[in-house]
Amino acid sequence: MNIDAEHSEQLISLYGGSTPVQSRWTYRASEPYTVAAAFQTDRDRWVEWVFGRDLLVAGLSGPAGEGDVRLLPDLANGRAALYLEIESPDGHALLEMNYEAIQNFLATTVAMVPLGNEGDYFDIDALIEEITNV
Repeated sequence: MNIDAEHSEQLISLYGGSTPVQSRWTYRASEPYTVAAAFQTDRDRWVEWVFGRDLLVAGLSGPAGEGDVRLLPDLANGRAALYLEIESPDGHALLEMNYEAIQNFLATTVAMVPLGNEGDYFDIDALIEEITNV
């Protein structure tokens, strides 16, 4: 079991239906319950969102999310898309992602850590040590 395994993909999303946004999606086997999506806002500035991998799984098949991250697939227009809505006190964005690219990213994470087996990769002792040694 390699808990240091990491997978990142560069994806282009569309903001407002037309403005391309570079995004970097990352999954780490050592943090098996979450994925990170970072979006480039300026040349050197990235904004990162971390959310549950289970949310991504649910969002590929139907509307998912109730908080700051919400997902909605659109498979009806002949071009499959996944809409990612993110919200914070600083702003709101609705991004259109290529459905197949996100599906491929998720498949890679599942190859690294099968769904339902996250607990086998999560180091609870390291988390407790990190929390108690602050």
